[in-house]
Amino acid sequence: MNASNATETRRAGPFLGVALAFAATMIGTTLPTPLYPIYQQQLGFSQLMITIIFAVYAAGVIAALLITGRWSDQLGRRPLLFAGLAASILSDLVFWHADGLGMILAGRVLSGISAGIFTGTATVAVMELVPDSWQRVGTLVATAANMGGLGLGPMLAGVLAVLFPMPLALPYIVHLVLALVAVVCIWCAPETVKRPERIRLRVQKLKVPAEVRGVFVPAAIAAFAGFMVCGFFTAVTPAFLGKVLGYTNHALIGFVAGLLFIASTVGQMLQGRLPESRRLPIGCAVLFVGVLFVAWGIGAAQLAGFIIGAIVAGIGQGIAFRAGMGAVTAASPDEHKAAVVSTFFFVAYIAISLPVVGIGLVGSVLSLKTTGLLFDLLVAVLCCVALWLLLRRNRRQASA
Repeated sequence: MNASNATETRRAGPFLGVALAFAATMIGTTLPTPLYPIYQQQLGFSQLMITIIFAVYAAGVIAALLITGRWSDQLGRRPLLFAGLAASILSDLVFWHADGLGMILAGRVLSGISAGIFTGTATVAVMELVPDSWQRVGTLVATAANMGGLGLGPMLAGVLAVLFPMPLALPYIVHLVLALVAVVCIWCAPETVKRPERIRLRVQKLKVPAEVRGVFVPAAIAAFAGFMVCGFFTAVTPAFLGKVLGYTNHALIGFVAGLLFIASTVGQMLQGRLPESRRLPIGCAVLFVGVLFVAWGIGAAQLAGFIIGAIVAGIGQGIAFRAGMGAVTAASPDEHKAAVVSTFFFVAYIAISLPVVGIGLVGSVLSLKTTGLLFDLLVAVLCCVALWLLLRRNRRQASA
């Protein structure tokens, strides 16, 4: 082995280690999804409360993104990643010993904080540690760690709940072990940021300059629609599979909930092969088709609709999200890039939380099936609006 190959091999270890830590942390954020029916049975809270539990997670993500979004540029990547892992470990411990609604809410807030810290910091850290010969796959590894981890979380918890005793403890114990392995991975990784002499910790501001709005609005609408579907599958899949379709197997619930995120990873990988000007419209169109399949699954009480809908909608969400992020980043002036990207993520996580709470509120008045169909209709309308804006913008650019 020559010196160059040896150097590449040494760099590959920290790169893969941080990616593993990223995936492990994101796995922890979606563990509770297939366990919600058990919590409901033991603690006796309503479906509306489940959506509120999910909303406080999103609030934790948004708070961490806005407050700590730029701190790693000042303090370094490793301290922030350790902080994110500490929040993840605390979340596991709280859930492990949860005996009431208050502890579940606290666990979800801590989980959201860990996700908010890792979403930005770990993505940058992975990209900074990628070996030179792996540059083409660096972004894909970061994407797979993020969305793939989100998808594996409910799948892991569902399988553990079915095959082993202590379904409300074992998933968090297993994840606690994964988190400790992640701590070792971050400990062994080099720091990629040189601390400035004077540290200034600032809250990330939200801003969309006028020259970016033409790109930002349709991309944000598409992201909003896609993340609404993510929130739907993560928060209320157990209720729809159990009460509308009659399936209560926790492993099946975890599989369906996680499938959307795995498909999103595939969509983000595929979008680079599409013509650049058509990526976002194609993503919106595929998401629209996926939502139609989900509506069929709800209306006709067909599991196949949920599974096909999760795959198709996930691919569309992945294409639209990555294409939208790329378009918004490219259109933003350097001095406003961080603020615009933060605003884009803010819109996405608002989409994960508020509409899901709306499902809980409407579902307490109307039937769950009717509520689900109304939700699908709203997502479909948003897809159509985004698609219309994008096609109109493309026509204007072509004529100009």
